[in-house]
Amino acid sequence: MAMSLGFHILFAAAGIALPLMMAVSEGCWLRTREPVYRVLAQRWAKGAAILFAVGAVSGTVLSFELGLLWPGFMEFAGPIIGLGFGLEGFAFFTEAIFLGVYIYGWDRIPALAHCLAGAIVAASGALSGVLVVSVNGWMNTPTGFRLDAEGLAVDVDPVAALLNPMAFSEGLHMTLAAYAATGLLVAGIHAILLLRDRENPFHRRAMGIALVVGGVAALLQPLSGHYSAQMVARTQPLKLAAMEGQYQTERRAPLRIGGLPDPATRTTPYAFEIPAGLSFLAHNDPNAEVLGMDEFPAENHPPERVVHVAFQIMVACGLAMAGVSLWGAVSWLRRRRAPTGTAFLWGLAAVGPLGMLAIEAGWTVTEVGRQPWIIQNVMRTSEAVTTVEGLWVSLVVYTALYAGLGVIVALLLLHQFRGSPRVEELAAEFVEEARS
Repeated sequence: MAMSLGFHILFAAAGIALPLMMAVSEGCWLRTREPVYRVLAQRWAKGAAILFAVGAVSGTVLSFELGLLWPGFMEFAGPIIGLGFGLEGFAFFTEAIFLGVYIYGWDRIPALAHCLAGAIVAASGALSGVLVVSVNGWMNTPTGFRLDAEGLAVDVDPVAALLNPMAFSEGLHMTLAAYAATGLLVAGIHAILLLRDRENPFHRRAMGIALVVGGVAALLQPLSGHYSAQMVARTQPLKLAAMEGQYQTERRAPLRIGGLPDPATRTTPYAFEIPAGLSFLAHNDPNAEVLGMDEFPAENHPPERVVHVAFQIMVACGLAMAGVSLWGAVSWLRRRRAPTGTAFLWGLAAVGPLGMLAIEAGWTVTEVGRQPWIIQNVMRTSEAVTTVEGLWVSLVVYTALYAGLGVIVALLLLHQFRGSPRVEELAAEFVEEARS
């Protein structure tokens, strides 16, 4: 399940953000009538279609795995969280329908209607992600039911489950992560291509749009992370303690950068500590008390080393992306054009892959930090997982299948970034118009 989700989430994130860039590019074409924007929108639409297909396949596999690998979980949770999955299905179908309209509707439907179809694709893709993440939020903060004397869920309220306490913070954080990771990855690819040809209009426009989408999200992400940390402190204090390697309860708890928690000594050596930083991050009060892992039974502790290291990776990647985005924003405000200096282009290329790494690390924090619970304080993972043996066979087969599929998709997307004669013709035409 972890392998399948780790594969799916990357393509799902790109599938959320790429349609937005596609719609923005077409909007620029309608406003300026510069042909390069139309070509760019068409290219990104093809990329969105590829990602949509891969996301559909890998997402379908995940839906089967929920039933086959987690029968105890689905028996208990299915009636409670079914609404979220059902609504996600409607968002998915809406995205599929309007993506078809968008791809095949060029010059067949009015321009504004075509642009609206692209906006619907972008909105429904984002909504689909938010609805799925709300289910994960429910696993972290289960609501919308009560347990009877026999431990069964009664008085089920699917709407309350959908609107659980962590739904908004997780949905916001994941959506911004998708935009930041995809936008800066695409911008980084075009930055590398611009290092070879600084004035290429296709790559300049592509990098500019991708940098706006990814950069704005990357600059907003620290604020979202601050809010998410406060929600975790309120609803899952043990997870927060594991994230920060906080073993003892204390006021003015430090924020740790780096380090590796040591369960034997109950300390986090080699960490650089910012005094009262964690208290402020979690409670907006430098003197606030932060609960340590020692306040909770040892059998409920997650593997703190995994959680802490993954959290550090996520934060480091996010700060690097925000730093380069701020660099780009300052350069644009000063010169009113996308920066193309060598140092900036190399910096953008360097942070390009970090967003996807941050997404993987962030989901590791979310899932591993909740262990040993699959539903926080309600059902343990050991109670939910299948007892069928021989699962290593399907693990090997699906891993090989995903690896092959990943290579194919990478090659197809790479082809979309390469110039074709038609693209070069339109780019040359645009250059000639600009010169004249």
